[in-house]
Amino acid sequence: MSTNTNVYLKRSASEPEPATNDVEKEKMEVAPELGSPTSNDENTGFIERGFKTMLSIRKSKRKNEKEQEGTGTWRRRLLSFQFPKSSEENKTEILDGLEEIVDKTETEPTEGKPLSVMEINELIQKKQLLEAFASIKYMEDETIAERDTEKYKDNPQEFLRKTKDVDLLYSSITSMIQSIVVGTLEHHTVEESTLTSLVTLIAREETAHPSIGNAADPGSDLLGAPRKWREKWREAVNEGTKKRVLSIPMASKEEEKAWLDLHLSFLQKYLLEDLLKIKSSVKKCYPEEYQVCEVYVEAFHHAIASHLQDLSQRPLEFNELYSLLDWVANTYHSELFLGHSDLKPEVQTKNLSLLLTTEDWDRLNDDYINSVKGKIKTYFGNILMLEVTEKWEKEVPPEVKDNLYQSSLSFDIQTIIGEHMKLSEAISKKLKTKTLELCLAELHEFIPRFGEDFLEWNAVHDSPMFAPYFAAYINSFHDLLSGLETVFKVNTEELQKILAALTKNFRNVFLNKLRTKTQPLLKKILTKDWILASEQPNSLAVAVSQFSEHLQHTRQPLGQELLCHVHKYVVREYIVQIIKPKKKMNGEKRQQVSERINQEAKILNNALIDHGSDSSWLLPAISHIAKIIGEKRKDRIKEYVKELTQDYPDIRKEHIMAILTVRGLGFTSRRMIFQQGFHHALESSDSEDGNTLFAEIDVPAIVNCF
Repeated sequence: MSTNTNVYLKRSASEPEPATNDVEKEKMEVAPELGSPTSNDENTGFIERGFKTMLSIRKSKRKNEKEQEGTGTWRRRLLSFQFPKSSEENKTEILDGLEEIVDKTETEPTEGKPLSVMEINELIQKKQLLEAFASIKYMEDETIAERDTEKYKDNPQEFLRKTKDVDLLYSSITSMIQSIVVGTLEHHTVEESTLTSLVTLIAREETAHPSIGNAADPGSDLLGAPRKWREKWREAVNEGTKKRVLSIPMASKEEEKAWLDLHLSFLQKYLLEDLLKIKSSVKKCYPEEYQVCEVYVEAFHHAIASHLQDLSQRPLEFNELYSLLDWVANTYHSELFLGHSDLKPEVQTKNLSLLLTTEDWDRLNDDYINSVKGKIKTYFGNILMLEVTEKWEKEVPPEVKDNLYQSSLSFDIQTIIGEHMKLSEAISKKLKTKTLELCLAELHEFIPRFGEDFLEWNAVHDSPMFAPYFAAYINSFHDLLSGLETVFKVNTEELQKILAALTKNFRNVFLNKLRTKTQPLLKKILTKDWILASEQPNSLAVAVSQFSEHLQHTRQPLGQELLCHVHKYVVREYIVQIIKPKKKMNGEKRQQVSERINQEAKILNNALIDHGSDSSWLLPAISHIAKIIGEKRKDRIKEYVKELTQDYPDIRKEHIMAILTVRGLGFTSRRMIFQQGFHHALESSDSEDGNTLFAEIDVPAIVNCF
């Protein structure tokens, strides 16, 4: 041999030698492969070095991971050995033979040794599980053989001790298997060689224990019994995934307001990394029959489900409930997690059970709806508070857009509803429907409360901003109805009734404020100062215009309807003042009164028509009365009365009598007018077109004859 070869063999000989039987067996197995009469001395030296090194490989496979890595280093050195060009074919054959021998040593069963329990346990702790299993199996077979020869007939306790030793050692391996599997998820890198050996170990145990023995001796059922390590492996996968899920960082609510959002985000991130590691590194260590990806996905699924169930039992607030529901409904199966493109096609989720039970899901939905109810109530309360503090108290006039007073009420309310609809729809259509119903119910309570607070504020402050605010809110509620119908497809029948009642209350207050403003001016009608024209003829019209001009900025047709109410109110109250009992007037004064009434009536009517009133049917009422008061000829008075009754069918006899009294006609003259046929028409108070004026006017109980 060459000098290099001798040195190498001496270095190998210095290492601990395996058992004699093992060495002899290896020589017998390797010699046929390496014996070649045509090999030259150099190749022969290589073969001897290879043979000695193969013995070291088997020895090193019983040692720790560092020694295993050394074997790999030797193998790389061996395969990179430089042969002389003349021996290329021999080199190829020898290398192939050595690789086959190395592979064979990795897959063939390890021969058991008669080791002590402590020695075997030491092997287990060093994760040299194949050697440990071989020795335990040797001990088990020896105990069975001794039992069969009735060696323990007189000493059953010794048999039980040895049987228990075997069982405890197998249990120790079981624990190590579970520790290795659980540890797979705890480290960033995967010990592929360890997992591969684990699979080999399970296969050898299944071969060694194909069925359960039925020996009659006490405790003998532990011998030869299948250890079901494949089932233990699956249990370890479940334990490992559960442990991994529970290890995901989770801050307390006191530490982090968005604690659940962060936790679910970490859960998605870390577990996705685990699944990617399982697919890329763990799966290849197992045979296809293990269905590694499917087993891990199912285990993670159950672990996450159990964890989420625990989380769902906590008292969760609105944002936390939404985060949990959204994560379950959207994130879990999405491409951000189980549906990730890099997990396909190994990871399939279609056969997974529900992440949350139906009961838990429904309970969370109910909790969410109750939480939304509180949020919506708070939001609407904040809207009202902003109106009070930012507008009413500061008397900030509303903005005008497209000639309409604007309020943010409709926009704010629809935005709130829209946001919550969008959130709930992302979870489920059922939750969306419940959310919309809830928002409408809260809206039905909010609008009357808003109206009451607004009118209370007005009663206390009597602000000149009432009319502009009134118009702005009516506009906004109209927009709200339209938006709910078109955007949210809501049946607004109930809401229309609520808004109609609110509008009526606002209108009554508006008219009361108008009455307060105009009554002092109306009471001056037919007074001395009024007749002498010391009061401007347009003073009443100016007052009415200043108050009702805000209705021009109200959305139609409501603005026009309100102006018509104002128009009728002014005409009606004007007539009331005319027919009140007054002192007797002479002919000259009656003429002055008639002219003044006509003048004011035209100014009033023109002003209101200019503002947008379409109640032109009210125009002749005061004019007819003015003509009756100023007319000298009784036959002409009869014609004016006839015209009045034709234009206003709801007028009654009492109204005509009061007007004629103001004219100064006596009882006989008034009776003659009715005897000439007008009384039949005057008995009816119905108006064909539905417009009523005189029916709303009460006649004074006593009409004095001047």
